[in-house]
Amino acid sequence: MKIEPNVPDQAETDRLIRGEIVIDLAFLPDDVTGIKAKIFVAAPPEAVWGALTDYDNLSRTLPKVVASSVTERSGSTVILDQIGKTGIFFFEKTVTFSLSVREERLKRILFEQISGDFERYRGSWQLFALPDHKGTILVYEAEIKPAFFAPALLVSFVQRQDLPGILKAHKRTAETALKL
Repeated sequence: MKIEPNVPDQAETDRLIRGEIVIDLAFLPDDVTGIKAKIFVAAPPEAVWGALTDYDNLSRTLPKVVASSVTERSGSTVILDQIGKTGIFFFEKTVTFSLSVREERLKRILFEQISGDFERYRGSWQLFALPDHKGTILVYEAEIKPAFFAPALLVSFVQRQDLPGILKAHKRTAETALKL
């Protein structure tokens, strides 16, 4: 999978620095939901990288992640098993999946499901340093299609509800690590 860098433009960067979280959703062919989300983190890429790649502790730092563990590591490739909760209100479902993760240190993390509860779950986390603002823009992109019945409209609604909490949790973890 090849994902091109999604560098924020100046207007978007200004919004992010002011504290906005930018989330764009798209309905792609075959009921796939496309997601792009961005947040400014007042920490250098090293701290953001640490928050993203502390895979065995993601259940402690991220909402809706029940369990997360590295099952294999070979250089910059990681196999990661996760259990999470998805859905809204009383329509919550537990999902399990294994991801193949390829790290490009301090730049991006590419991931793709190799087994689990999705027909398609792939994407990336990208980091863009902003030295003038002493921080990093964190960009999440994904294509999601559950293997269970969930209309794309519902998937996009859940993503819009869940992503701010996930992004803020990574931000909090990175910024807290900076203070330690």
